[in-house]
Amino acid sequence: MTVAAGAGRLNLIKLCVGVDSVEDLADWIAERQADRQARGLPEQQVHITRMAPTRSAELLDGGSLYWVIKGELLCRQSLRAIETFVDGEGIGRCRLVLEPRLVRVAARPSRPFQGWRYLKGTEAPADLQDGAAPGLPEALQRELRQLGLL
Repeated sequence: MTVAAGAGRLNLIKLCVGVDSVEDLADWIAERQADRQARGLPEQQVHITRMAPTRSAELLDGGSLYWVIKGELLCRQSLRAIETFVDGEGIGRCRLVLEPRLVRVAARPSRPFQGWRYLKGTEAPADLQDGAAPGLPEALQRELRQLGLL
């Protein structure tokens, strides 16, 4: 069962490299959150990119970062802030500050691309109700979708 995503909101879409499933990403986030908590830092997840979005104000008006995992758009995280900075080597970077909670979305295939792309809210997949995945393991769901059975 799905619920409508924010139709008028602007979002980002990015490949989640080195992650095999939404569960892997959730585990990675949980590890970083535990480390932040141990150091007395606020609950947030940060993702660093090379380029800063030029449409930051639109993105921060309810937008999310949608993650492509193994060739499928599978989940999203709400954007909290977008901060530009210069790293220790003098290179300009962008810090995407994200809500640590993952929201599963209706799976959709996505071709590889570099960096991130804008994703209009009208083109974004709907959130899965209660953020829960259907009862089948993610790898099996992926195979069934590739066979056209899901």
